[in-house]
Amino acid sequence: MSKRRVFDIDFDLDAGSAPDADQTPAPETRRGPMAAAISENADALTERHSAEAEIRAENDRLAHEYVSLKRDGAIVARVPLGDVAMQKLTRDRSTNRDPDLEELKTSIRDLGLSNPIQVEDTGDGYELIQGFRRLSAYKSLFEETGDEKYATIPAVLVAKGEALEKLYRRMVDENMVRRDISFAEMGQLASSYARQMDLELNDAIAVLFASAGRQKRHYIGSFSLLMDKLGHRLQYPEAIPRALGLKLIKALEEQPRAAQHLTALLDHQKPTDAVAELAVLNKVVAPKPVGEQTAPSTSSKTTIKLNRKAGAAKVIGSKGKIELQMNRDFGSIDPRKLEAAVRALLDQLDL
Repeated sequence: MSKRRVFDIDFDLDAGSAPDADQTPAPETRRGPMAAAISENADALTERHSAEAEIRAENDRLAHEYVSLKRDGAIVARVPLGDVAMQKLTRDRSTNRDPDLEELKTSIRDLGLSNPIQVEDTGDGYELIQGFRRLSAYKSLFEETGDEKYATIPAVLVAKGEALEKLYRRMVDENMVRRDISFAEMGQLASSYARQMDLELNDAIAVLFASAGRQKRHYIGSFSLLMDKLGHRLQYPEAIPRALGLKLIKALEEQPRAAQHLTALLDHQKPTDAVAELAVLNKVVAPKPVGEQTAPSTSSKTTIKLNRKAGAAKVIGSKGKIELQMNRDFGSIDPRKLEAAVRALLDQLDL
């Protein structure tokens, strides 16, 4: 009798019959460890690329939003005073005299800085666009007190690369609106801008002072010529009234020796303040006979600007009248109090 092999299995099912319902189906082909790892790594890479794309899109959106906010002046930071340069723009303010600087410093000490300066980020520092007086006040306060709170100044960050013409216009318009600047300062700025941009003087004035009327631009042009001729000789040009400045430039153009005469007077008298210098200038435009004792001409208009707690005040003195302009209803003041104030003013002026 032959031996039966243990692997010989007899099946009673017909060749085409289906397996029993309770028969367990054959297991699926199982992936090896390498295939599973490759599949999992591919899924992870897909998820990572998707996340990176979302991050890049969000960063791009935030970057565009940041630039937009900078252009709108909506981003403010405290920047160190030493990091702010003033080389890009010629300032339209006198750099060595400002009679109202002490009042601004007092306001900053008492109330803080209500209006940040504007700066352009240069990569290795900042360039001042607006706020020369505010920056000067902070520097002076830091030098006087050594207080670290004045070592940095609130600043609006302006997007880099803005057109130079627009930066100049922004600086000029702010000062013309917020605080009057003298014709001498405007004239000097126009001359500097014309040289920097290689423009004719009238074209430079038209660009910088586009918001000013035609007559005012004419005055600025006259003071530009005056500053070109006498700017280096004058210590207080910002104190020159408009009428006196126009007379001076006319005298310089019509009288060849007028500039020589003025230089001799300035060298001889050596004025130490604005009043004394104005007296010399008045002698040039209205010479008097030798030996005649004369007071400085009072036909010119004098303008004084004062910063008060109640707001800015402007005093205009001219022949026959004194005007006080302020955002205040003087009609509502007690007449007795107003009369006492006027009497005190006249007493102070010996009138």
